[in-house]
Amino acid sequence: MTGTEPSRGRLVDRLKSGNWADLGKRLGAGAPLLLVGILLLVSSGLWLRLGVSVIVGLMSWELARLTAWRFPQFHSPRHPVLIGSLSAIVLVTMLNVPGNLPFLLVAVPVLAGLPGTHAHERVPYALFTIAIFGAGYGLVALREEMGLATLFWVVATVVQSDILGYFVGRRIGGPRFWPSLSPKKTWSGTVAGWVGALLLAAGLVLSRNASLGVLLVGPLLALAGQFGDIAESWLKRRVAVKDSSQLIPGHGGVMDRFDAMCGALLLAFVLMLLHLLPIIGG
Repeated sequence: MTGTEPSRGRLVDRLKSGNWADLGKRLGAGAPLLLVGILLLVSSGLWLRLGVSVIVGLMSWELARLTAWRFPQFHSPRHPVLIGSLSAIVLVTMLNVPGNLPFLLVAVPVLAGLPGTHAHERVPYALFTIAIFGAGYGLVALREEMGLATLFWVVATVVQSDILGYFVGRRIGGPRFWPSLSPKKTWSGTVAGWVGALLLAAGLVLSRNASLGVLLVGPLLALAGQFGDIAESWLKRRVAVKDSSQLIPGHGGVMDRFDAMCGALLLAFVLMLLHLLPIIGG
């Protein structure tokens, strides 16, 4: 007993400090987020479109704050709120107007937000706005045209990559993947996300729920998600902030939670338009 108790105490101390210090907060806030995410994914029709539009509106609000709120002399204090509200309305409109013309509506929040954005951040603001809208639109399109199983596969690929990247990266450590942009992301965690995506895809193939194409697309989706995370890290380092906002305790903001998902959804949407995205269960 005397030999095991000190060892157990040292293990507890390691888990409570150092690299695992934020694990409790992440798990505590992660459970409600997971529940909300599942409810959103299984919904359809107007509820799905409204829910995604709210998320896009919140991300646009955070983006406007990141690119302009530190320089209030260039805009009204209401600027981020107006941009977020406008973005949610525009996406709802895009999702409910038939044809390809609604894609042009993304120019509305871009042009409306540029005057209140600091001159140095206008290009990032425009690019991130287009990416956020593309991901939101793509999520709904995947759900309605490719089915729930395909959307769940895309989401599960990103989630497992994030989880494996967190635990393997902090357990094994090693060289940083891109230290100048994302100092916490390691090669070990990054590769673990690719391997996890490949194993998930292999399971779908072996269970005859997907074609061999998922073996290639799965790791690519994981990589796209990782680059979505890196892109947001680049923006936050550029404007010298730690989190996109403080909306989610222990997780930062909505962009902090959906950056990787945006990257993967964008790639999945493009592959769907090119008829290269595998259908799960079909």
